[in-house]
Formats: sequence, C-alpha cells, structure tokens
Amino acid sequence: MVRVIEYRIDRRAGVATYLQIVQQTKQALRLGLLQPGDRLPTAKEVVAATAINPNTVLKAYRELEREGLVEPRPGLGTFVRRSLARPESAAGSPLRAELAAWVDRAREAGLDREDVAALFASVLDERLGDVPPTAN
Repeated sequence: MVRVIEYRIDRRAGVATYLQIVQQTKQALRLGLLQPGDRLPTAKEVVAATAINPNTVLKAYRELEREGLVEPRPGLGTFVRRSLARPESAAGSPLRAELAAWVDRAREAGLDREDVAALFASVLDERLGDVPPTAN
C-alpha cells in the first residue's frame, strides 16, 4: 500500500512554511498515516501542489532528517525511517473513538472548529502543559 501525504500550507497561520511541513509530517507519523519505508513527496511534487519554494521543502526534509525521522536516498527520494504512532492513537482505538464522540457533542452544543480547538488547547495546556514529551 502506497501512503501519500498532501501538505496544506496556511500562509496566514503565523508559522513558517517549512515548520508546517515538519508538523504535518510528524502528525502523519503519529497517526500511523506514514510508516517506515514510505516515500515522502519529492520537493518538485510539493512545489507543484503548494506553490512554495523548493528550498523550503528541502529545509523541512533536512529538519526531519536531523530528528531521525526520515532519510534521503540519492536518486530515489526521502523515506520514513521511523514511526511516531502509538496504538492508543490508531484509527480504531477507544481513545480516538471517545475523542470523536466528544467532538460530536461539542458540535451539537453549537461550538465551531475554532471554539473546539480553543477548548481543547486550554484543557491540554492545563493537564499536560508542563509534562515533558516521552521518547518514542
């Protein structure tokens, strides 16, 4: 199965474009959407899809390589070295199902995407704000 990530660049996000690519790649790794051995899109493919500078893509890929998440293979592309996925965050996990049900309840209560994101971020900061990330 070939897994492909499609980067979405938000020019109004206030986050550097290369960091958006890094963050989206890490999210795909955490959710199991990308697995070791998967090839990331080439810089040319990302440029064609997002209209960003190829050097920006290469900077993001270098950062991911520095973190040990991907490796370039000359003439072949950039490939995922390791996953960040945990069983608890997989598509069929009970935690994910509970979170999906919570989001559904929030929508039924009239909250929009920004409201949900703010509420979630507030609770996340309150509960995990000073907890260091665990090694993966």
